[in-house]
Amino acid sequence: MKISTSLRALASGATLGLAGLLWSLPAAADGELTVYCSVQEEWCRPMVQAFERETGIKVNMTRKSSGETLAQVKAEGANPRGDVWWGGTGDPHLQAAEEGLTVEYKSPMLAELQPWAASQAEQSGYKTVGIYAGALGYSFNTEMLASTGAAEPACWADLLKEEFRDEIQVANPNSSGTAYTMVATLVQLMGEDKAFEFMKGMHKNVNQYTKSGAAPARAAATGETLIGITFQHDAVTQAVQGAPVKVVSPCEGTGYEIGSMSIIKGGPNPDNAKKWYDWALTPAAQELGAAANSFQVPSNKGAKAPKEAPDLSTIKLIDYDFAKYGSKDERTRLLSKWDAEVGAAPK
Repeated sequence: MKISTSLRALASGATLGLAGLLWSLPAAADGELTVYCSVQEEWCRPMVQAFERETGIKVNMTRKSSGETLAQVKAEGANPRGDVWWGGTGDPHLQAAEEGLTVEYKSPMLAELQPWAASQAEQSGYKTVGIYAGALGYSFNTEMLASTGAAEPACWADLLKEEFRDEIQVANPNSSGTAYTMVATLVQLMGEDKAFEFMKGMHKNVNQYTKSGAAPARAAATGETLIGITFQHDAVTQAVQGAPVKVVSPCEGTGYEIGSMSIIKGGPNPDNAKKWYDWALTPAAQELGAAANSFQVPSNKGAKAPKEAPDLSTIKLIDYDFAKYGSKDERTRLLSKWDAEVGAAPK
């Protein structure tokens, strides 16, 4: 899917403030809902609380990374326990759609969404939808870097330098959608052979492969590591809170995510799942992210983009092929290759 042009129009489109499009739900409703949340806990909780207040529906929420949630949904396929999978990178949502783990739903809110979010829905057969966007990159701890005397990194290539030995953190792509986006980005940017040579070279500089995609940003902020590879908005969260970090958009170009939402096939509360789905696409619901220090760009054209959000129109974005890299076969192949050639490689 080629949608970088649409993304570059976000800065103007996301600030229209279409207040008249606000969605309202009944003040009370019956029943429960189980939500699998793949953004940060600090964003999951206010979403749940706001939905419960507006609907009276009791929400049971579990927070896991995108890859972990996909594994859970697959494991529960014969006896689904979750109703909605909200958040996390779009690639595993697309794989879930391909494998028949999620159901088609055409929300009445689709007409209010940015083109890239609506395209995500159309591409999946309306089994998932875009709820936010964010660019991949990395951050570094400025105080730690100053103490080393090394030059500021600005490109992917800089992450191979000897002065960054054991000073980089990135998540494991098997558990983290963020890290899988990095793998797929590098393959598209460099070609597969060069990308894997790059990741094997960088492996020598990686001190830890974390479970969560946002964890490396926190580690760089606290000085646990010098460099953390994450989505840029996760690094911005740390900077806004006063951490001595600088956010980098790699000079060669970078990929991006379309954070997504899906209704789980066979879930116990399908009607309430649709209520969450529609509500989560409203401007009011999407603007809860900024209040929770999550600075992704929202998908509803009437939602105000956080002023702290990275300006996607200024970032050199690749034409990320979501159809190919969100497919089961390609994801499985690339993850297996990463395990064999990168994850298992000696330091």
